[in-house]
Amino acid sequence: MQVDIQASPAFAMGTIRLGAGESVKVEAGAMSAMSAGIDIQTASQGGMLGGLKRSVLGGESFFINTFSAANGGEVSVAPKLPGDLIHLPLSGGGMFVQSGSWIASEPDVQVDTKWGGAKTFFSGEGLFLLKCSGAGDMLVSSYGAIIERHLVAGEVYTVDTGHIVAFDEGVTYAVRKVGSWKSTILGAE
Repeated sequence: MQVDIQASPAFAMGTIRLGAGESVKVEAGAMSAMSAGIDIQTASQGGMLGGLKRSVLGGESFFINTFSAANGGEVSVAPKLPGDLIHLPLSGGGMFVQSGSWIASEPDVQVDTKWGGAKTFFSGEGLFLLKCSGAGDMLVSSYGAIIERHLVAGEVYTVDTGHIVAFDEGVTYAVRKVGSWKSTILGAE
């Protein structure tokens, strides 16, 4: 799977080039164009319970489309809202993705819903995150630009919860107030 992202960061679209016999899983409604000879299969990943869990708890679609190319071809995907799209490789580990940000991945990447704990509830961003695990490439999106930040061991970096797109499962995170109670309540930080 080769990915080419155009029109980033405002109206990003990703073109996924599939070799003969390759396939890609895509969030329902994210396909914007495709070449001839692409086959589409729609199913609930993880069965009925997995689809319900991802849909109700994780903010994703109940169904996932799998696009396959017997002789090669391409599928273009775009997020529902204008914004950025980035390509993230997974090499057997896991990554937490904000609900609604997963767009596409290779078939070996599993997308599941993960309880984020009370800290995600108090952050105002919901109770659940998506856990993407396995090996392969994936595309994630955001309303607005995405800037990657690589942290070194022990580094602390503060990001507003509404601006997190994805983070490695090895990253420890905590939700806290920034500044005084006055700035938390009146300044919405």
